[in-house]
Amino acid sequence: MRKKVIAGNWKMNKTPAETTVFINELSKVTAGKNNCDIIACVPFVDIQNAVAAAKGTNIKIGAQNVHFEKSGAFTGEISADMLLDLGVEYVIIGHSERRQYFGETDDTVNLRVKAALSAGLIVILCIGELLAQREDGITSEILSMQTKKALKGLTKDQMKNVIIAYEPVWAIGTGKTATAEQANEACLIVRDAVAEIFDKETAENTIIQYGGSMNAKNAAELLAMENVDGGLIGGASLKSADFGIIVDAAQ
Repeated sequence: MRKKVIAGNWKMNKTPAETTVFINELSKVTAGKNNCDIIACVPFVDIQNAVAAAKGTNIKIGAQNVHFEKSGAFTGEISADMLLDLGVEYVIIGHSERRQYFGETDDTVNLRVKAALSAGLIVILCIGELLAQREDGITSEILSMQTKKALKGLTKDQMKNVIIAYEPVWAIGTGKTATAEQANEACLIVRDAVAEIFDKETAENTIIQYGGSMNAKNAAELLAMENVDGGLIGGASLKSADFGIIVDAAQ
């Protein structure tokens, strides 16, 4: 049985002071719920407060981005070593907003994945198709390509520290959600691509989340699907009660 992983992506929300208050609140909601892994992926400025507030709880802290070089003239970027030094354990890589607004490509995503894994971080790798691509009937091709390019050059051993988040771009921040069946089908496509790259055992052991507007109302149905191993939660991760309901569904 693959363990469910519920990760909150706060995006650009909450100040450091607000982070301390929220993590303290969230820790009470999630206390004793250890049948799934619980992660809060917070803005860089919030990491220090988040790590301090999460100490001694079942909440792990993740970052939302990482650069592929260890250091250098990359103004505004953050290295894997910097994240590790702050106590970060996870990092989101390749989110559709990073691809759309900040020019990330499948190739740079692959470089970031390798850098993060080499440093000892656990990667939450985001992939997903655009609405036009789904309407054109090429969802399978897009997901397979993105998966294979992002995981290029990785070993089976490194895959133990890779979580894949399927996020249909058309369902992020739009209020639209893939049906449970669509989510399951897409996650299976991703799992089959992992099997092609490595083998069936690696694919069966890979955690694949759904990340398109999962919320308190639809989480149970989505998480009941065979190939949906958790959620990468956006808006609902900013409300402790809603996030707690999703964690409960993952139990």
